[in-house]
This record gives sequence, structure tokens and C-alpha cells, in this order.
Amino acid sequence: MSLKRIQAPIASEMKVFEQKFRDFMRSDVMLLDKITNYIVKSKGKQMRPMFVFLSAGICGTIGETTYRGASLVELLHTATLVHDDVVDESNYRRGFFSINALWKNKVAVLVGDYLLSRGLLLSIDNGDFELLRIVSNAVREMSEGELLQIEKSRKLDITEEVYFEIIRQKTATLISACCGVGAASSGADTEIINLMKDFGEKIGIAFQIKDDLFDYGTAEVGKPLGIDIKERKMTLPLIYALKNASVSDRKHIIYLVKNKNNKADKINEVIEFVRQSGGIDYTKNVMQSYYQDAIKMLDAFPTSAHKTSLMELVKYAIEREK
Repeated sequence: MSLKRIQAPIASEMKVFEQKFRDFMRSDVMLLDKITNYIVKSKGKQMRPMFVFLSAGICGTIGETTYRGASLVELLHTATLVHDDVVDESNYRRGFFSINALWKNKVAVLVGDYLLSRGLLLSIDNGDFELLRIVSNAVREMSEGELLQIEKSRKLDITEEVYFEIIRQKTATLISACCGVGAASSGADTEIINLMKDFGEKIGIAFQIKDDLFDYGTAEVGKPLGIDIKERKMTLPLIYALKNASVSDRKHIIYLVKNKNNKADKINEVIEFVRQSGGIDYTKNVMQSYYQDAIKMLDAFPTSAHKTSLMELVKYAIEREK
């Protein structure tokens, strides 16, 4: 299943969107224009704009508001990624050098601020206040989710309930916003907009669980095996394994994550402990449950090419290898 095939019903819209998005980022400042060009060239799979356009397609008509909505999501999301790389001191993003690696932290922070302001002005200038409200709420929740994770990683006392709240805020709220923005841009009523936001939230949770599973797999995913353990991130496979472990095993594994997370053999010991404890199978079942719940929500819409592609995009999100 390829993204190109999934994209077929919105291929022309995605092509137009790329140019519009570039235009929305344009600046008269040469350095800024150079950096925004670099951002466009190093873009990822563009799954978020696809969620916007496909959601608009199954709810009504794709129009200029949809293009602005997709651009708003990408502008604000890109701003958060640029800032995240500064916070994480990361030198790479999607296999490319990060903005802070090439132009230093000060420039990266200012570029993130610029992208944020462009998104805000794009909505305000066109009166897209409902779209701005949906996306702004998502950015607020993403920040809260990151801070909650940082707080909990210090103590390593994350329960399943807290884990789901973290990934709902960090990842799911943005996918939820994409689907809500798509529905709102097509002229859908409040009930349908909320339905699509709920649909996106479930998909976002399943998407993040899939990401967390990569940490314990063997596939080449562009993310080193055990990186979450190294960063002391407590994800569902480990939380489940610890919850069902003996007191002595639990203490030992927490000690390794806290104090030996820079040693490859100790990281492998934690990974093996999770596998042996059934953490992987449990997590896969939870992910499938969220996926099935989301797909059922699309029963509210008639059969169409947009609906078929949206279902395939959801399937791709939880079956991808990277």
C-alpha cells in the first residue's frame, strides 16, 4: 500500500497545496526565504495535509478554506518541530540536518516564531477563526503533553492512564485537529466536526502506539532501537511489562532505565524483558482496538473515493515500517 495510491483522489489538490504552502511561507528576508525553501525540500510524507483534504472530501467540498486549513496545520506543526529540535538538541529531522544544526539555535527559534505568526495571520486575514481555534487548541495541548512527559520521566511513575493522556496531547490532538479542520473547511456542522475530531484522536493514539512499538522491533525505521529507553520515555510495552512484573524484577528494570540507559547491553536487557513479559502483544492489541473504533466511526459517511482513501491512510498509519 503506497501513499501515492492512497493520495489518488486528492492528487491534484495536494499539488496545488504544495505551491500555496510555499507562497504562505514566503518572506522578503533572504535568509528566512532560504530556510523556508529548505523546510519545503525536506518535508516528510505529508500525512497531515492528506488527513485535512480527505476529511474535507468525505464531509463536503474541498475549497480555498481547505487549502488554508491544511497550510495552517503545516505552518504551526512545522514551527513546533523546529522548536522541538532546539529543545532536544537534535541535529537531524527526517534524515536531513535540522534548522538548528545548520543555522544555530537563535535562528531556529526565530524561524519557528515566524512560521507560527504566518499561520496565525493566514487565518485572521481570511476570517478562518474556527480553524484557528481548532489548531491553536492542538498546539496548546501538544506543549502540555511534552511537559507532562518531561515531568513524569524524572520519576518513571507513568501509569497507563497517564501514558494515554501524554500521547493524546502530544500526537493525537494534531491528527484530531487535521480531521476537524478538514470537516470545518468543507462547511460541515458542529456534530460532524466533533465526530471527525474524535476519529482523528483515535487514529493519532494508534499512530503513536505504532511509533512506540518500533523501539522494541527489529525493522530499520530511521529510529535507533531502544531510543525511548535511552531517553527514559515510559511507553505502553514497558508500562504493561512492569505492571505485571515481580517487585524485584520491577525494581531492577527501573534501575536500568534510570541509571544504565546509555549502555547497549542493558537497553537490550530491558527490551528482552518487555518481549518476554507480553508487552509487545498487549500493545499491538490495544493499537488494533483504537484502529477498529476509528474505522467504525466512518460508517456515518457514504461510500466514496475519499472515504476509501481515508480508510487506507489509517491502515497505512498502523502498518507502516517506518
